[in-house]
Amino acid sequence: MEVCVNSTKLLNLNQNTRIFVPRNSISHSFKNPILQFNNNIQKRPLNYPLNQRSCFSRQIRSLQRPISSRIKASPASSATSGAETDKLPADIMVTETQEPNSRVRLSVEVPAAVGEDCYKRVLKEFMKQAKIPGFRPGKIPESVLLNYVGEESVQKATVESILKRTLPHAMSTVTGRALRDSVRIITKFSDMEKSYSSLSSLSYDVIVDVAPEVKWISENGYKSMKIVVEIDHDIEAEKACEQEIKRRHKSLGTLKIVTDRGLQVGDLAVLDISATTIDQDESNVQKVPAAESKGFQFDTEDDDKVLPGFLDSIIGIRQGQTKSFPYVFPETWQQENLRGVEAQFSVECKELFYRDLPELNDSIADKLFPGCTDLNQVKESLLQKCQEMEQAAKDQATDNAILDQLCKMVEIDIPQSLFEEQGRQLYGARLLEIQANVKLNEQQLATLSSPKAVNEFLENQRENIINLIKQNLAVGDIFKRENLQFSTEELVKEVQNSVAEFKRHKQEYDEERVREQVQDVLEGAKVLEWLKEHADIQYVTR
Repeated sequence: MEVCVNSTKLLNLNQNTRIFVPRNSISHSFKNPILQFNNNIQKRPLNYPLNQRSCFSRQIRSLQRPISSRIKASPASSATSGAETDKLPADIMVTETQEPNSRVRLSVEVPAAVGEDCYKRVLKEFMKQAKIPGFRPGKIPESVLLNYVGEESVQKATVESILKRTLPHAMSTVTGRALRDSVRIITKFSDMEKSYSSLSSLSYDVIVDVAPEVKWISENGYKSMKIVVEIDHDIEAEKACEQEIKRRHKSLGTLKIVTDRGLQVGDLAVLDISATTIDQDESNVQKVPAAESKGFQFDTEDDDKVLPGFLDSIIGIRQGQTKSFPYVFPETWQQENLRGVEAQFSVECKELFYRDLPELNDSIADKLFPGCTDLNQVKESLLQKCQEMEQAAKDQATDNAILDQLCKMVEIDIPQSLFEEQGRQLYGARLLEIQANVKLNEQQLATLSSPKAVNEFLENQRENIINLIKQNLAVGDIFKRENLQFSTEELVKEVQNSVAEFKRHKQEYDEERVREQVQDVLEGAKVLEWLKEHADIQYVTR
């Protein structure tokens, strides 16, 4: 039921509790409801069922690559797939043109001397391989070889040879800048064939993405940031401790049916809820789907998690009774399309229960927290856990606020290939998370791994992906500007921990990528630590 306020601070200390401080910028506008984007993605191995591990990992392996592997790799060599740079008989001419989105066009002009040299090499190779009756390998006349192999085949091979030999030379002009796997020859092969056949020379254009430049709106603005961090009041240790004791006490009770009265605070009701808009013209009256719910279990002690005033409107309702009342959605309501909307609610009480609770005293201390003998020990133990969680939530909220502000302080022309790579990495991590929690069959895996699903994710999360890239690049730039460092021991230890985690879950991994991810994490931690020391941080409870 979407009239409930999404709680991001539910404490369940019986489990491995995490306090999640949400990123307000995250959108949930997916066509597929199973893909709810979680911005709290951690760079660590993800656990998922091993029975489908091999099939699944093959489908998403290509989606995962750290952003640093695109920026820090040696561009010229990676771009040309390891092709050797041999000496050419004449220099090629390369003209570099800057294009939008940190993209460079390289216009390459290959002189006839290079074409002729490549042609001779191709003929020599064909002569070695061709077996023509009456001629020894390597001793075949050119005219005979051309008739046997075909002039068109020789021409195609010559153009391919020209590209293979000249591309590394052309890419040397963007050494240290080109992004891995972003090189594309955009000139049609057929056009190059025609050019070569008529002129014995050819030209072609190459498009390559280069590492984007980080431009700070205020050159040293990051050195004196003013940050306001909003902290949810529910994570305050004292308050959270009281709520947790209350929750655990309630869990020890039994539910009994109310037979002789209406709903009162402390009860639990099962409700059917519906709502329609209010309009003088009945033809304009519409249902409010977000407010509809069947069998909604409403705990009256959690009324702060539903519409303000909802409890007051149904107090006293009896089992089997229906109450109807007008309601105006608050202007601060999280769903913008419902703000200020006048609606008519109808609520039917299907079942009504009260809790029969044991007395809250020292006799149930061990049930509230194993090992405790009295309520004071229970409170002390829970308070300690809540304080740890409060600090963790505070740290997370601070990091988020700093990173959000960094996005606004930089201007970066992000290459499309980098955007797609980062988006695929996020999508791959999300798929792993889904697979860890839901047993998906092969058809579901294929659907979620399809290009259509990936492209929808990239489009829906465009703003979030761009912000994440800006954050990563801004953090990396600060790390270099301020000459921050981490020790080799830290790096080795974290890599070993990550590899051990992969092995424990019997997952495939690339140690080079693991190392790159660990470096990203350590750099980010050092930068955030530095920024916190130099920032003016104010905490506000909401």
